[in-house]
Amino acid sequence: QVQLVESGGGLVQAGGSLRLSCAVSGNIVGINSMAWYRQPPGKQRELVASIISGGVTNYADSMKGRFTISRDNTKSAVYLQMNSLEPEDTGVYYCNVVRSRYGSQTAYWGQGTQVTVSS
Repeated sequence: QVQLVESGGGLVQAGGSLRLSCAVSGNIVGINSMAWYRQPPGKQRELVASIISGGVTNYADSMKGRFTISRDNTKSAVYLQMNSLEPEDTGVYYCNVVRSRYGSQTAYWGQGTQVTVSS
């Protein structure tokens, strides 16, 4: 099993910044993808950014240039630096990792952290 605990959410004014952290523990062998998702109020969960083995990153179009995903080299933590925040960035942010073992993949999720951006 893998446990994920997010932190760093809160209330910020438009134009401000937040840094989210996700502590990853448990059996982390085989983790090959780490990501952040978010769920805006009344909407479906969507990908924010991901980082895979080798450090290759991917961002949703609306986050490019504003958000940066990074991880600890041991894959025991993943971070999301969010700059130039907009009210549309409001939502619950979830940490996600995918672990590959014995030919199958399992996704794990954190409990989420609330980000609220005021105008």
